[in-house]
Amino acid sequence: MSTVVANGVAHHVQELGPVVERGAPPVVMLHGLVIGSLASWFFTAGPALAQARRVRMYDLRGHGRSARVPTGYDTHTLATDLDELTRDLPPFDVVGHSWGALVALRFAHLHPESVRRLVIVEAPLPPASAIEMTAFLNAGPEAIIDALPESLRTAVASGRRQAQRLVESVVYLVRDTTLLADIRAEGEPASIGLPPTLALYGDRSTCRPGGEAFAHRCGAKLAILRGGHYLHLDARAELTARIQDFLDG
Repeated sequence: MSTVVANGVAHHVQELGPVVERGAPPVVMLHGLVIGSLASWFFTAGPALAQARRVRMYDLRGHGRSARVPTGYDTHTLATDLDELTRDLPPFDVVGHSWGALVALRFAHLHPESVRRLVIVEAPLPPASAIEMTAFLNAGPEAIIDALPESLRTAVASGRRQAQRLVESVVYLVRDTTLLADIRAEGEPASIGLPPTLALYGDRSTCRPGGEAFAHRCGAKLAILRGGHYLHLDARAELTARIQDFLDG
């Protein structure tokens, strides 16, 4: 485990794969809000990608083993965190899930010289509304956990400490931070000037219409996989293969 201070916040960072100089361009992987952590990728697509490239993953501020902070969950601040955590890298690829995908889009717009290719997985783009997202998060930790995929619910239920940590994290982020206000205040991301982009969505996801519209506007490659919002769990093998093929292309 490595702790790196970026933007004044201690971040938990993990890396897999060969050194940058010896592999394909590195890839940085971002997880979603509230129930996400670097484990979302560390135990799914990350190891497969790391066979040929350096993979860097980290817990967003307030998540996982990164420092708990009351503010800064908007994509601009999180993109600034990402910038400071990657300044040692040559141009790299970025893969983001859910809110992490919006952070990746923001970062690519602000730092086009740094991003070679971009993969957004289940980005909650309009017409998926912030009101819907915040209403879900306001429902309480039990309702949020009940909405998880069965495999993740089972994993949480199997360990009392793990379940307790997740509930405590959800309560903290929803009640004691600006996260909900930051979500409500977020504008639509830029859809021009992006690097080659792959948009991946689940056929059962409420985010799919917004993703399809966005891909059409920005000319991104679009792929619809079988599953819901948590494609890294619902369609792990196909998602990984799609990401690998795109980054290798």
